[in-house]
Amino acid sequence: MTRLDSSRITKTMVRLKKAQPDVFGAEVHGFRLNPPLSEAEAVAFERIHNVILPHDFRQFLTSVGNGGAGPFCGIFPLGNTDDNFGLRVWQENDDLVGILSEPFTFEEEWNDISAMPAEELADRDESEYWRQMDAFESVYWGNSLVNGAIPICHEGCALRIWLVVSGPQTGYLWEDRRSEFGGLKPVRHADGSSATFASWYDEWMNACLDAK
Repeated sequence: MTRLDSSRITKTMVRLKKAQPDVFGAEVHGFRLNPPLSEAEAVAFERIHNVILPHDFRQFLTSVGNGGAGPFCGIFPLGNTDDNFGLRVWQENDDLVGILSEPFTFEEEWNDISAMPAEELADRDESEYWRQMDAFESVYWGNSLVNGAIPICHEGCALRIWLVVSGPQTGYLWEDRRSEFGGLKPVRHADGSSATFASWYDEWMNACLDAK
């Protein structure tokens, strides 16, 4: 398992900020890192939500930066997610995030769209189509599906990366493609292995260096 190398990340960001390689999302974060999170703030988050953050992600937050430069549009500050062109603070059991101390239940890709109404129904009965679509989306976007996980990054268009913090998948990343009805699936490397925060971030840094 890849270990997070805080010193390498900091030095690499200096190089990338100077070089400004043409990679997706760089115009958003500019290879800039936010100031690190204090240990007290990390402990407070864990106590409030009754979880222990995966070691590599926690190390990133407290020794590298509380968000900023990273894959796609960058890493969210802890407890934040995307909101149009900015950020917002999420709350447990809101319209996006579930309950962090409850285990994340998936181990394989999930995408149940069986209850989605057929488009032909809209031509026959538009009100019924939207009634069925609302019912489908209330389940498909149910925050309980992402219990035990936190959003850490977005690709745009409500496509997000989640880090599992509770359950058997703790420490691994999952991709949320529900906004294009693509479901939830593990983030994997080219060799098929599951991505942790450290391995995912390291892979992104290497790609940025290759793009210089």
